[in-house]
Amino acid sequence: MWIYEKKLQYPVRVNKCDPQMAKFLMEQYGGADGELSAALRYLNQRYTIPDKVIGVLNDIGTEEFAHLEMIATMIYKLTKDATPEQLEAAGLGPHFAVHDHALFYHNASGVPWTAAYIQAKGDPIADLYEDIAAEEKARATYQWLIDMTDDVDLQDSLKFLREREIVHSLRFRECVEILKGDMDVKKIF
Repeated sequence: MWIYEKKLQYPVRVNKCDPQMAKFLMEQYGGADGELSAALRYLNQRYTIPDKVIGVLNDIGTEEFAHLEMIATMIYKLTKDATPEQLEAAGLGPHFAVHDHALFYHNASGVPWTAAYIQAKGDPIADLYEDIAAEEKARATYQWLIDMTDDVDLQDSLKFLREREIVHSLRFRECVEILKGDMDVKKIF
């Protein structure tokens, strides 16, 4: 299903070691509205979605894994040169005491990722509205993350991700309209 191209979807550059920003970014790595949750949600929902829109869930779910890779790269670059004292000051002491520099799926507060974050009702319209809401929450989080850093290179990558969330939301809205249109068509058997 996938062909892996060994480069990020969009370049990730950071100008400085910033463990505090890395901690904030963990929200998009292992949080309820983060990239892992989105990827798994969409790739799971595709099994109960009509064929007319299944490709959108496949495409966006796959792209969310690319975004997860970008977030992981940001976190790595922001912490790779951090001292234990800097990590502790940023509130990442417990994370690094258990995982060192390895990434672990948890949110910015340190709460581990859970499958309970994945929504799948089995009703295509309900699931697509959930997906729209998820994309809009991710967009809002990216905006807040952009506002929390003065690193213009990091802001650039975050702006790319924010814009992709907007596009995904629009695509899901189109899918809702396609499916609503099908509901209004008289079925003849």
